[in-house]
Amino acid sequence: MNTRTKKRIVWVRHTSTDVQPGTCYGQTDVPLKASFEEEALECVKHLNRYSFEKAYTSPLSRCMKLARFCGFEKAVIDERLMEMNFGDWEMQRYDEIKDPYLQEWFSDYIHLPAPNGESFEMQYARVSSFIEDILQKEENEVVVFSHGGSIICAQIYAGLATFENGFSKQPSYGGIVELEFSIQSSLTEDDRMKYK
Repeated sequence: MNTRTKKRIVWVRHTSTDVQPGTCYGQTDVPLKASFEEEALECVKHLNRYSFEKAYTSPLSRCMKLARFCGFEKAVIDERLMEMNFGDWEMQRYDEIKDPYLQEWFSDYIHLPAPNGESFEMQYARVSSFIEDILQKEENEVVVFSHGGSIICAQIYAGLATFENGFSKQPSYGGIVELEFSIQSSLTEDDRMKYK
């Protein structure tokens, strides 16, 4: 006997960062804007309608701070949820990077990694690994505090975006994306007895 279980993963993007626009900050731990509490309260308002069984967060402080503010002090830290690693370009403004490889990377960032960093495809692989692990767990409703790029990867995994149009699906700071999965499972003999 096969059954289908619905799993819901709710993704929350961190609030606004206090970084000069156009800066490549990826996995760097950067400060948040003074509007943090105002933005975070909006997140709380939207998350209150759920009954989460577990919470997960990127290890970067901009995500952990929001998780704690929203009441998830014990959120499980998972490095696979981090933003893309921009390697040698971290904390440089895109228009000030002198590396000639930058233009080549812009034309194919999906497959080409940043110097000593990642490609979008590599980020997608680790976010997919995280989702696959979550779908194997008992919890049916979880919340994940993460980053714009990682949430795009999650939407691609769920079939709601593609590599080509993914960045048009990026949520705003403090934005929430709900993804639902239907999982098929086979009942064991012991399970079957419960349904008789």
